[in-house]
Amino acid sequence: MKIEDSIKLSILLEIYGKLLTEKQYHMLNDYYNNDLSLAEIAENEKITRQAVRDNLKKGERKLFEYEEKLQIMKKNKMQEEQIANILSEISNLTENSSDSEIANVLEDVKNKLNCLV
Repeated sequence: MKIEDSIKLSILLEIYGKLLTEKQYHMLNDYYNNDLSLAEIAENEKITRQAVRDNLKKGERKLFEYEEKLQIMKKNKMQEEQIANILSEISNLTENSSDSEIANVLEDVKNKLNCLV
């Protein structure tokens, strides 16, 4: 699995993890966030590696299904991109603005948007 896929699944787990069974959540968390191997998880859960793999695959499918239906990760990414664009535009305005009051307001907005990113 590519590192991008692992990161994506880790993010999806953070967003939708509580919708999974407790066992699926813990196994996915151990695998993607705690970097445990299938063998280590199997030993901890006292099940076979194949059972761990099956649980991981089932949990991954559920996470992708939730994202397909709810699109929270996609919306968050779009929101972050929009905020970054706004911040860039504000930076350009404040650098080129001669009116100090407008520059102060824009700087305040910029600071508030930075807190959201």
